[in-house]
Amino acid sequence: MDAAMVTAIASLVAGPMAALGVMYGSRGANRAARETSAVTGYDSLTQRLAAERDKAEADQAKAEARAQTLELEIARLRLLVQQLGGTP
Repeated sequence: MDAAMVTAIASLVAGPMAALGVMYGSRGANRAARETSAVTGYDSLTQRLAAERDKAEADQAKAEARAQTLELEIARLRLLVQQLGGTP
């Protein structure tokens, strides 16, 4: 076997090996990109849910304050009705 034959065989073997290396490397890169995308999506969803929760808590606090105000108004009007001689 001369040097030309060894070089030819080596190049025939090196081509598919390089292709396999590229395929394996791109598989890893694709997996990393998917994982990054999943983490980014999860973070985005978490931030949106936290914002919704904060808004819901603020709305609930406003509703509770409004209910207390209305209860005080009802009590005031009942007292006024009683002072005027009526029955609430």
